[in-house]
Amino acid sequence: MRVEAMAPSKAPVKERFSNLATLRRWFPLFGGLILFALFYVALFAGDPTRLPSALTGTRVPDFQLPGLALDGVGLKTADLVTGEPVILNVWASWCGPCRAEHPHLMALAAGGVKVFGLNYKDDGDAARRFLGSLGNPYASIGVDRRGQVAIDFGVYGVPETFVIDAEGRVVSRFAGPLDRDSLNTEILPYLYPSEASQ
Repeated sequence: MRVEAMAPSKAPVKERFSNLATLRRWFPLFGGLILFALFYVALFAGDPTRLPSALTGTRVPDFQLPGLALDGVGLKTADLVTGEPVILNVWASWCGPCRAEHPHLMALAAGGVKVFGLNYKDDGDAARRFLGSLGNPYASIGVDRRGQVAIDFGVYGVPETFVIDAEGRVVSRFAGPLDRDSLNTEILPYLYPSEASQ
C-alpha cells in the first residue's frame, strides 16, 4: 500500500483571507457604532446642573472686588460671613439664562434672603441697565472683570449659584438658571436646614 502525501488544500487559506477582508470592511462601521453608543451614554448619563464643587464644605475663597454701583461699594469675603446663610449668584447682563432666573432671585431677596452678586466679565453700563430694567436683588455686587474670582470658586459658566452657610462655608452649588425645582431641591434646604429636615 502506497500512501501519497497530500498537498494542503488552498481552500481554507482562501476562506481565511475572505473572512479577514469582510471583517476589515465592517470594522469601521462596528467601531463607529461603539463610539456613538459610548458618546450617547456619556452625554445623557448625568445632570449637568449637579456639577461637583471642590469648595463644598470649605470656606469661600479670599477675595475683594470693586463694586458695580457708582458709590464704589464692592464685595469681599467678609461680606459673605453674616452669621446666617446667604446666596452668591454669578451672573452677567449678556447671559440669557441669567435673565430667566432673575425673578427667582428677586423673590428670594423680597423674602429676606441676603443675595450677593458676582458680575462676571461684563460691561458695567450694560450690567446697570440689566438691573435697572429687571430690579436689583443683590445686597452688594462685586465686579469680576477678568473672571479670576469666578475661577477661584470653580465656576464653569453663568449663571451659577452658591449657598454659603453662617460660617462662610460653601454648602451648595447649582450650575444653570434657577427655577422652582432647583430652588426647592438645591437652594432652600440649605437656607433653611431645620425646615428641610422636618
